[in-house]
Amino acid sequence: MIVTVLEIILVVLVALLVLFFVGGLFGARARARANAPAYDRHLGEADQALERARAADRGWDPEIMQEVARAALAREHPGVNFERLELVLVDDRPGIDEDRAHFEASDGNRQVRVVLGRDKSGWVAERVG
Repeated sequence: MIVTVLEIILVVLVALLVLFFVGGLFGARARARANAPAYDRHLGEADQALERARAADRGWDPEIMQEVARAALAREHPGVNFERLELVLVDDRPGIDEDRAHFEASDGNRQVRVVLGRDKSGWVAERVG
């Protein structure tokens, strides 16, 4: 059996194409893994911005909501300094009795969820924990 030069060139070209394809797949996976933390952070920031916008658009006053959440944190965790308090979820149902706002508070070591509910008198803390 005689192998021609053309057959050798074709085999080498196919092998190179397969090698480049596999290398590209590995490179794309490595880039995706390297960018995942930044992507997750940006996604979280976008979600928080969306929730703040929804809260402001619905006539909810974020400053009052934060005051109620901070008061609940001070009551449930006295002496703990929560540096971050972020609005992470707005659950705006028809009427006001079922409205909920979820905050995440962080003191650097732990995160605490604060759930506010709304009634005719305003915002009240329903759950801290």
